[in-house]
Amino acid sequence: MTDLLSRSLAAVWHPCTQMKQHESTPLIAIARGEGPWLYDTDDKRYLDAVSSWWVNLFGHCNPHINQRLREQLEKLEHVMLAGFTHEPVVALSEKLSALTGGVLGHAFYASDGASATEIALKMSLHYWRNLGRPDKNRFVCLEGSYHGETVGALAVTDIPLFRDAYAPLVRTADTVPSPDWRRASEGESPADVARRAAHALEAWLEANHKHTAALIIEPLVQCATGMAMYDAEYLRQARALCDRYEVHLIADEIAVGCGRTGSFFACEQAGIWPDFMCLSKGISGGYLPLSLVLSRDAIYQAFYADEVSRGFLHSHSYTGNPLACTAALATLELFERDNVIAANRERAAWLAEAIRPIALHEKVRHVRQSGMIVAFDVEADRGFSRRFAQAALNRSVLLRPIGNTVYWMPPYVLDHTEIAMLGEQTLTALIESL
Repeated sequence: MTDLLSRSLAAVWHPCTQMKQHESTPLIAIARGEGPWLYDTDDKRYLDAVSSWWVNLFGHCNPHINQRLREQLEKLEHVMLAGFTHEPVVALSEKLSALTGGVLGHAFYASDGASATEIALKMSLHYWRNLGRPDKNRFVCLEGSYHGETVGALAVTDIPLFRDAYAPLVRTADTVPSPDWRRASEGESPADVARRAAHALEAWLEANHKHTAALIIEPLVQCATGMAMYDAEYLRQARALCDRYEVHLIADEIAVGCGRTGSFFACEQAGIWPDFMCLSKGISGGYLPLSLVLSRDAIYQAFYADEVSRGFLHSHSYTGNPLACTAALATLELFERDNVIAANRERAAWLAEAIRPIALHEKVRHVRQSGMIVAFDVEADRGFSRRFAQAALNRSVLLRPIGNTVYWMPPYVLDHTEIAMLGEQTLTALIESL
């Protein structure tokens, strides 16, 4: 293992990492995975309580997804999607459209979440240009929003850590107040906070809609800003306001889609559909890079013309990769076969039970849950995050706090015993790191 770690440090530049920190905090070399567990090269196991950056839905080396990929591997590994098509990409597009009741009927594919954000932004801007309204070319996002780290996605990411170093490259979007219920004044409910934020959005759109192409939001949970959760009333109001002021609504369901918040799409809990929906992460079960944007027929028709310049001018070499699409189809098959949304209600109840002892700790604030996402804030110094992550690893649990926010976002295969263990070891790691 020592040789592998030294080779990795010499050859691999790891993401979202200050590499110098690995002088004191060694990398962990993972050899294999099984269900919710990761095993290192010494065969020590770790409960993957963050789904390996929120992507793994049905456990590592899932037999059903493995088998589907083996079958597809013997047929077709890849073909360019410009001028060609294939069964997995068509079937996946049809199934996802059906899950929206046909409202979002056109799927455009890429490889990662940030690329999906870029596609939605470009598609919105180009739509307004094709309609003869090129002045509608600005975007608005929520305070504290995160939508990716490519240049276009950074424009609608309101987290200084990610954005400021590259500010000269970025055309920064405007921001409106977040409906994060932690901002509640005394006596306010989460719905009250949502309505207050919606009033601010209304005032902003009234003044700026003529130059605004789209509002982009993460429905129900702003994940990377610290699992900021909010009431579905904000989504209903945002949808109505976007309709009134002729502004697109982009729903970034990259992290919150695929059952994370208790419904397959988070937007379903508000009874609304956006104009664009971005999906990635869990859509392929955590197996292969895949992202896509679903859009309405009216948007698709605005690009349908004889002139090439009116077409959507965007591409990726691995767009609609057959293996990635097959992994996504196998993932959707598991949702249907195992009635996952209903089964997750029981798992969510187990998570709620496991968090109760932690909620009683004197340094814990704002315990919150949205389906299979649980989070809490900790009153501690700036070094808390690294201490806690290491303390959790020492107790065989992979947890990766966002600042002083600890969260659980596990695969949908944990049993009651594993969830109880997650709660117990989280509490112990918390006590050890304060």
